Amino acid sequence: MMRNKIDEILNSLPKDELENVYWSIKFIQEDYLFKKNLLDKGVIITELFEGAEEIEDLWDNTFAKNINEEMRESIHYTQHKWHIFSYEKQECLKEVAARKAFDVVSKNELYVMYQDSPYVIQCNKANKVIAADFDSRIDIYIFDKNFTWTYVHTHESMCGPYFYKKVSAA
Repeated sequence: MMRNKIDEILNSLPKDELENVYWSIKFIQEDYLFKKNLLDKGVIITELFEGAEEIEDLWDNTFAKNINEEMRESIHYTQHKWHIFSYEKQECLKEVAARKAFDVVSKNELYVMYQDSPYVIQCNKANKVIAADFDSRIDIYIFDKNFTWTYVHTHESMCGPYFYKKVSAA
């Protein structure tokens, strides 16, 4: 039934619009495969719309707290939060070392946040999740519920990924 409706829509569109349809469907497919992969690993996924802004603010106040407004502006922080790492304003692990650190860190409960997204994904039972699970995602920030570490995968192949873990006070 639904395929017939989709075919009807496709048949009504001019050929020059089909590429737009393709990329929209491709995006939906990639998002589905990403979430399916997590679900297949036993991850419980909850999309949080309410409270998402507060979680983003906590990320900012935790991982970029030492970056003042002037510095944020100079590194285009509002455009991409991960610039705190690419501009080396926050020490972190990079590339393979970042991926390895993420793979071994405890991540039973974590958050997944996208740049400029109205929601945050909460993941429970996520210990089997590894860096490769996020390779198809861009400008994504993964962090534990206690905000002790963050892993960032960017849209730039020469930037990141990055892993930062707060140093605990002894």
